Amino acid sequence: MERESMPFDVVIVGAGPAGLAAAIRLRQRATEQGEDLSVCVLEKGSEVGAHILSGAIVEPRALDELLPDWREQGAPLNTPARKDRFLWLTRRRAIPLMAPPQMHNKGNYIVSLGNLCRWLARQAEALGVEILPGFPAAEILYDDQGAVRGVATADMGRNPDGSEGLRFEPGVELHARQTLFCEGCHGSLAKQLMTRFDLRRDCDPQTYGLGIKELWEVDSPLHEPGRVVHTVGWPLDNGTYGGSFLYHLDERRVAVGLIVGLDYANPYLSPFEEMQRFKTHPAIRPLFEGGRRIAYGARALVEGGWQSLPRLSFPGGFIAGDSSGFLNVPKIKGTHNAMKSGMTAAEAILDRLRGEAPEGTDADDLRQRLEATWVMRELRRARNIRPAFRRGLWPGITLSAMDTYLLRGRAPWTLHHREDHAQLRPAAVSRPIDYPRPDGRITFDRLASVFLSNTHHEEGQPVHLKLRDATKPTALNLPVYDGPEARYCPAGVYEYVDNGNGGQRLQINAQNCVHCKTCDIKDPGQNIDWCVPQGGDGPNYPDL
Repeated sequence: MERESMPFDVVIVGAGPAGLAAAIRLRQRATEQGEDLSVCVLEKGSEVGAHILSGAIVEPRALDELLPDWREQGAPLNTPARKDRFLWLTRRRAIPLMAPPQMHNKGNYIVSLGNLCRWLARQAEALGVEILPGFPAAEILYDDQGAVRGVATADMGRNPDGSEGLRFEPGVELHARQTLFCEGCHGSLAKQLMTRFDLRRDCDPQTYGLGIKELWEVDSPLHEPGRVVHTVGWPLDNGTYGGSFLYHLDERRVAVGLIVGLDYANPYLSPFEEMQRFKTHPAIRPLFEGGRRIAYGARALVEGGWQSLPRLSFPGGFIAGDSSGFLNVPKIKGTHNAMKSGMTAAEAILDRLRGEAPEGTDADDLRQRLEATWVMRELRRARNIRPAFRRGLWPGITLSAMDTYLLRGRAPWTLHHREDHAQLRPAAVSRPIDYPRPDGRITFDRLASVFLSNTHHEEGQPVHLKLRDATKPTALNLPVYDGPEARYCPAGVYEYVDNGNGGQRLQINAQNCVHCKTCDIKDPGQNIDWCVPQGGDGPNYPDL
């Protein structure tokens, strides 16, 4: 069966903050100029917001620029951040520390980023943007000169071996004059673009963290809407980068999460188990006693910052948002930067379409455009914070304090990053970690958590987690690192089972996948490619 095609002026891959901000800005500018500009946004989730997960505290700076009347229009920013606390945890104690200025949240809002994206989608549709949820972009289309000319959505109804099933439906080609990729952290198509156009040739390796998040309904006088708590230290050791957050929303809800830098060295570390252990701390546990866990999710986040940003322009399109990496690590915020990058990309697209910025010229360079905005100034000031922690928690805090208070982000040097997957030590020289069994009240296992993520993948389709070399797990990962994928995956996707011949084989439970991309990032042999499954499959996050 031949694929159908649909023409648009602009196709945007991903209905997250960056993609929706870009779509809104495109239609705003087109309407101002009286232009008829067709804009289509593809979203792989079953609905806008289904795959969106963040802490999240939002700095409304970009939203103020994009939609100045967002308050009157009912944007779901309902809980102003009111009180900041920063704690250093030991096994038994919680020691208050002075919160660095980047973590002061006056004027910011605790939100469900998924709900904010749902609201942004409604604003975009009111402006004439066509949004297609449940249509994952699976393939990049190129013209005869090698420029991007759009994308094709995933086929439906293929058998596990890839052959066409009885209900097979081919994907649809969406042809575009310009294509903007806003897939979020470590996007599968952005990964291909980086390689094809050598977009990373002038930057550091990207580095990542894994965020594990739960949403609780608490019945406790300790609940304070607007309260913000961040911690460092226990349960992580001093050599592992990471920290936790506790954000008090309205209606007795509390978002709790742990972020673990994926440059950790011990292959026995499990970010999921560390998150469960965190909740048992004497200063944390009372908040959840008598409460009810109502949602769970996990996702990787980009932490490389200024020195890890790739080139953002290529023939036929641009990359924006967390596909590039705009998180400000010391702020623990990136939504405002992602949105601004999408808005700036929209301006660049319009200039290309109007012939005012021919491809390949300085005026066409999206990163150069961003250099003139507050985004790059903010990221440059923060550039040395994350790599400072390679030396450990206390050296990292010391160097960060010096960079923040003494040098004010203007150090005459730039610290650099290393590839996360290359940092694992062999199991033979690493310490196993004995994690306690879940109690079913405060701590839980992976499968019970995946159930709360509302994850669903249609049975009978090809596995969307591809091994480049099927022998590598048992030739490298298992004998050298004792099978770390069984521990770094927060959804129980990977497990080693008896192969029937006295050995073991890697079993991939793709139906559990919450699309966090950690396996694609952390696998020590870089042997796993995360690809989009059939349309709409994956988690369906409520209020995350």
